Amino acid sequence: MNINVAIDGPAGAGKSTIAKKLAKELSYIYVDTGAMYRAMAYYFMQNNIDSADKEKIDSVCGEIDITITHQNGEQVVLLNGDNVNGVIRQEAVGKMASCISVYPSVRSKLVDLQRQLARKESVIMDGRDIGTVVLPDAQVKIYLTASSRTRAQRRFEELCSKGVECDIDAIEKDIIERDKQDMNRKVSPLKKADDAVLLDSSNLDIEGVLAEMKRIIGEKIK
Repeated sequence: MNINVAIDGPAGAGKSTIAKKLAKELSYIYVDTGAMYRAMAYYFMQNNIDSADKEKIDSVCGEIDITITHQNGEQVVLLNGDNVNGVIRQEAVGKMASCISVYPSVRSKLVDLQRQLARKESVIMDGRDIGTVVLPDAQVKIYLTASSRTRAQRRFEELCSKGVECDIDAIEKDIIERDKQDMNRKVSPLKKADDAVLLDSSNLDIEGVLAEMKRIIGEKIK
């Protein structure tokens, strides 16, 4: 039997980092939905398509092919055949992805692909609406969150480690604004599924979060 684990939560909660490690430890397939939206956002940016130009975005969705493969144990995101792993994590791409994710044409295309993957394999999928919209029948649903300051601190340390100059207050302000945008969008807003387990990682390190998630999954599928 395939097991589907849905991990939702706000930006900067550590969903992707945790989901990747969890999938590796449990030998599940990790499906990074955020990377798929970022890949689509990157396509629009490369083709100078404004995030507010709904008509143009609707018209070009059919030209975009996004595939997730796994090479040497790592996820590779292909945009029309090109590996875009190295560019889709940029801050500007993330902001663009948040903007274009409100369009039904964008969401419909990507949700179909995500569901196809979940039907074939045991998967761990993270995003904003996995447990509520994409995989409403997932056996395990977890809503991972942390305070805005904690999330900003983590992002600040990540950027500093890469030699990027940044301001933690500006990062936190951006996170709060993105939360507001994600929670109040008309299409598939960010929210905790009724049957999801709430996990606040503000006072947990990565190993602590992993241990809690494995405990939750074990209880749900036994």
